[in-house]
Amino acid sequence: MLLRAALTSFRRGETLAAQPVSAVLNVSLQHLAAYNAVCGFGLRDALPLTYPHVLGFPLQMKLMSGAGFPFPLPGLVHVANRITQSRPLTSDERLEITVSARDLRPHPQGTQVDVVTSVSGVWEGVSTYLRRSGGSGGQGEELERPAGSAVWKVPADIGRRYGTASGDRNPIHLHPLGAKVFGFPRAIAHGMWTKARCVAALEGRLPEAVTVDVRFKKPLFIPGRVEFSAVEGATGWEFAVWGKGPHLLGSTQNSPS
Repeated sequence: MLLRAALTSFRRGETLAAQPVSAVLNVSLQHLAAYNAVCGFGLRDALPLTYPHVLGFPLQMKLMSGAGFPFPLPGLVHVANRITQSRPLTSDERLEITVSARDLRPHPQGTQVDVVTSVSGVWEGVSTYLRRSGGSGGQGEELERPAGSAVWKVPADIGRRYGTASGDRNPIHLHPLGAKVFGFPRAIAHGMWTKARCVAALEGRLPEAVTVDVRFKKPLFIPGRVEFSAVEGATGWEFAVWGKGPHLLGSTQNSPS
């Protein structure tokens, strides 16, 4: 799969013609336990909100490395992710997973596209990717650092551990040398691990029908030390992960079941 991803470096497409890909699978309890352990979730019959994302990851890679997807995978930046579920999925369900791509659109720094993973009609994940092609993106956001409610020490091996659990073995997450090839001084944590860790911190406080939306900001270099903050409002939670600057900004919203 990594070889197929590397071969996409020659793409220069400007249109989106990728066809949806689908699969039906059962949950491996051993795999689920490994994912829960690396992300901080407890063991329950209900699947963690972020877990279906990793179940759909092989299909996401198949679609993005196949014909009709306009961008080369090297250099593509995962800038946002939104997950909506109408009810929790459970570990004994047979899951129908479909991955598609939509909404190719301009961005001040290049072009964006959404990769959408749908599971059994009750769960949807939308990952937004940016292909940079110049531009400054205008003025940066003026963000106020929230008061931290917890300190997380992110170990140096979290990229390798999450890569094993998720199947996402991008070299920028696995080893400093792999990261340096792509211009990073050290390895960086997966954005979806950071999101999952935030959701795990809110476990038991989110409704069963919920939307969790995040934006990925500055890379989280590992090993690292960050602060997690979470504040509950009238319609959901606002949460963030900060180091020297913001790594992730997120919110939850109660959804109709």
